[in-house]
Amino acid sequence: MELRHLQHFVAVAEDRHFTRAAERLMVSQSGLSASIRALERDLRAPLFVRSTRRVTLTEAGRALLIEAERILTQVRAAHEAVAAVQGVVRGTLSLGAEQCVAGVHVAGLLAAFRRRHPEVEIRLRQEGGLVLADDVAAGRLDLAFAYRTRADSDHLRSVPLAAEPMTLLCHPDHPLASAGPTLALQDLTEEFFVDFHPGWGPRRATDATFTSAGVPRTVSLEVNDVHSLLDLVEEDLGIAAVPRHFRHKRSSLHAIPLADTGDAVYETVALLPPPQATSPAARALMKLLERGRQ
Repeated sequence: MELRHLQHFVAVAEDRHFTRAAERLMVSQSGLSASIRALERDLRAPLFVRSTRRVTLTEAGRALLIEAERILTQVRAAHEAVAAVQGVVRGTLSLGAEQCVAGVHVAGLLAAFRRRHPEVEIRLRQEGGLVLADDVAAGRLDLAFAYRTRADSDHLRSVPLAAEPMTLLCHPDHPLASAGPTLALQDLTEEFFVDFHPGWGPRRATDATFTSAGVPRTVSLEVNDVHSLLDLVEEDLGIAAVPRHFRHKRSSLHAIPLADTGDAVYETVALLPPPQATSPAARALMKLLERGRQ
């Protein structure tokens, strides 16, 4: 089994298509097909079910994909570790981020990182916190900036970035806008909420707070981005419980602090693997972040 065979296999598994994988790898399609056949002969098992439109993994292929990704990650880490000992950070920085994470300006941080480490290829993916946590734990991402929940710390290392109280946003003409300087969760039981999909950190934090207080709520509109959430609230289609800094993104909305939430906050963290598994590029990025926060 050759390393390039595993690289070719992972590319086809990701793209579910030989032609697209060949183009991405910059190899001929015939050469890629020959590489996959050689791997199947070596393992004595078919890895893909081929059709005219796409390919899908067999059971053996799904089992191999887990190990192949792990092996390729370890090989990449070995190259990067040797380079780091020589005083050079190179390779790839694979970063994940939820939207509007307090405590870090992702674009500015990456720009500063690129100036300092031009030999590192930066890959950024925006996703919900549940997926990001899984990808960091599986080695598919070097680190991620996300909203923290209790489950995140079970198998990951987390570095605190910021903590914010809960704030309610509503249309200025909504009845709640004149209800007082603060609101209790119990005041919101009859309201319709706009919120993120359950995979996003702020949604999970809000759900946990209402559940812990024994207060039911109705989420009638679910979105995947902050601006859509704010648009819907601005059209008076619902209210939203959000981290406090969201209120600065749309000055036309009315913001009201939420009381009786106990110690519930929206905490943002950097999620990393254990120290021994953290890549040199991730360590360099965190060092740059910590320096900027001093």
